[in-house]
Amino acid sequence: MSERPTAAFFDLDRTLIAGSSAFVFARAARDAGYIRLQDFVPDVLRALKFQFLGSSDESTIGVRDRILAGVGGMKQSDLVSLNEIVLPELLGLIRPEARALLEQHHAAGRETWIISASPIEIVEPLATALGMTGGIGTRGELDNGVYTGRLDGPFCYGEGKAEAISLLAAERNIDLSNSWSYSDSMSDVPMMELVGHAVAVNPDSELSDLARRKGWPVVVFAQRSKMLIRRSSTATFAIAAIVLAYTFGLRRGRRN
Repeated sequence: MSERPTAAFFDLDRTLIAGSSAFVFARAARDAGYIRLQDFVPDVLRALKFQFLGSSDESTIGVRDRILAGVGGMKQSDLVSLNEIVLPELLGLIRPEARALLEQHHAAGRETWIISASPIEIVEPLATALGMTGGIGTRGELDNGVYTGRLDGPFCYGEGKAEAISLLAAERNIDLSNSWSYSDSMSDVPMMELVGHAVAVNPDSELSDLARRKGWPVVVFAQRSKMLIRRSSTATFAIAAIVLAYTFGLRRGRRN
């Protein structure tokens, strides 16, 4: 009898990529005219906080509602079209060490999956571009090609990631006890506890402490990657300054 397949599951933000995929998506949507400039400001501030502090203290419900509200009323075709802009930028943010890990798992014959709260329409094409087995993301309900703002399946965040992985493992007969997971934040602990080999990647302080208690490896990427992150952060600061200044100017203009 052949051995059961194994897999490696990768969180997306601050694990596979340096930064926030939601911010990249929101900026592309703003540039395409799908969201207003003033609605983009909260995404800039969240991206800055996430860039330097790691996972937020938002509840699962809060994250879910924010993501669903972001696509509610949007045509699926419009979201898919943003991949022309979003996909190359996300590929440019892939950490060199993450690429090396993917190659190691491929060489070992393991399946490789992205698991993210980001829309499946972004996660799946990114996984394909990286030569991975597939991507698991949040599916929004559609009505005649337009997002309703409601879920169509599990929300891939927190416990939802563990649920999605369990369903996938059952479908593909994956041996989770010999599988791997990689993440930077405490919100992914359910997914990390589901597999036999959990790895904390550039973890936030809480996950770093937990990893040491559980004996999970803690990986801190090299200086070269940190320099890339700093350059990306500088660009994010510049965008934030422009957006906030412009928005403040609009508000002052309205008062005057």
